[in-house]
Amino acid sequence: MGAGKTSIGRRVAKALGVRFIDTDAVVQREHGPIEQIFEIQGESTFRSWERAAIQDALGRGGAVVSLGGGAVLDADTRADLATCDVVMLTVDPRVVAVRIQGTARPLLSGEDPLERWRRIWQERRPLYESVADITIDTSTGPLQHVVDEIVSWARHRTESSYPRATGKEES
Repeated sequence: MGAGKTSIGRRVAKALGVRFIDTDAVVQREHGPIEQIFEIQGESTFRSWERAAIQDALGRGGAVVSLGGGAVLDADTRADLATCDVVMLTVDPRVVAVRIQGTARPLLSGEDPLERWRRIWQERRPLYESVADITIDTSTGPLQHVVDEIVSWARHRTESSYPRATGKEES
């Protein structure tokens, strides 16, 4: 939460010439505000709808997909991500404190949103790291530098995933 997934993802998709899909936005479009889903139907209902949105987005291929921070809690989602190129965005707690200030994130509601964020980050970090192919910190510098780094990495991954012609006939 607060690492810039949507802002960065949208710019990366544009630079790569592919669709951008934000699974939180998909859930909101189909079911209403996330805060209300958590309050009225509960987190488990949200996670179910989130899982469906992720399956659909990843099934389309050729897109940059932004996942909500809790998406990795689902083992099936982690298995799906094992077949994709995954960028993990991190952010320093001092920076995230400013970014999450005044937001209506259900898991951060209460007296100390930053402490809740820290606890969630520590709990989920091993899961994030288990699916990530690259980790990029978004705490400093212009956003465009992060976008450029991801685009460069993604293009390199795409180029290196195809067999190179060697001039020799293979049998």
